[in-house]
Amino acid sequence: MSHQNSGGSNFAAMTNAWTAMTQTLLQSATAANRAAVSAMLPPSDSENSTDSDTVPGSIPSIDHSSLDWQFDRTVDDPEHISVGDAVTFEKSLSDEDVRAFATVSGDTNRLHLDEGFAADTRFGERIVHGTLVSGLISAALARLPGLTIYLSQDLEFSGPVGIGDRVSARVEVVEDLGNDQYRLETVIRNEDDDATVINGEAVVLIDEIPDDE
Repeated sequence: MSHQNSGGSNFAAMTNAWTAMTQTLLQSATAANRAAVSAMLPPSDSENSTDSDTVPGSIPSIDHSSLDWQFDRTVDDPEHISVGDAVTFEKSLSDEDVRAFATVSGDTNRLHLDEGFAADTRFGERIVHGTLVSGLISAALARLPGLTIYLSQDLEFSGPVGIGDRVSARVEVVEDLGNDQYRLETVIRNEDDDATVINGEAVVLIDEIPDDE
């Protein structure tokens, strides 16, 4: 199954929507220092933050971070982005995540919400919405230096993600298209199953981050 979403004439609306979406995430502390970080940093005052295990964001394009999230990138300056640079974002997809996504998106397919119903399907259990899983690509792209704006995304789904599975999204620059636009390989893996579940490519525009006033 494949999915494509391009900018076209709706570029302005798409930019506003995806910019808002990509400004809600950030790199976590590691397991060894989570307790120390939590004690040292005050809770985020972001309206988007509902988890007590969150801390303020530490890069300009990101609002806040959950202590459960992990993040790594190879470049910190947007002027230095080149082919081969990559970002990886990782988190567990919980039952709370799935039910919140169902409410926000309107996708209340019982395969994702009803254990008894899902048990009789080919999967034998509830699985995470494919669009929610692919959303981790957006989280990874948000951690590229600068302000990342989605222009297009192609996706191929090759496996399910179970409730509570830990998932990683890796984006790697494969072509500099000029005019601050880049083509990236996008891969999502189910770390619990050691399996790739989504492959694809994205094209993004990387703008300068507005100065805070």
